[in-house]
Amino acid sequence: MRAAQAGIIAEEPELPGCAADGASKQAALKNVDVVVREWIATAKSLGRPIPEPKGRLVFA
Repeated sequence: MRAAQAGIIAEEPELPGCAADGASKQAALKNVDVVVREWIATAKSLGRPIPEPKGRLVFA
């Protein structure tokens, strides 16, 4: 997660291109949760592989 000019950006590093922003840390995390679910649903619908979770959680 990193600070942006107008808020916070949360990324899911195990899913390429999966990121969201929010006015606060809580909002960014809530938004990235939605994006993660949409990323996985889209990958499934396109028959693309979904990476296995590595089980690490890192906050920057």
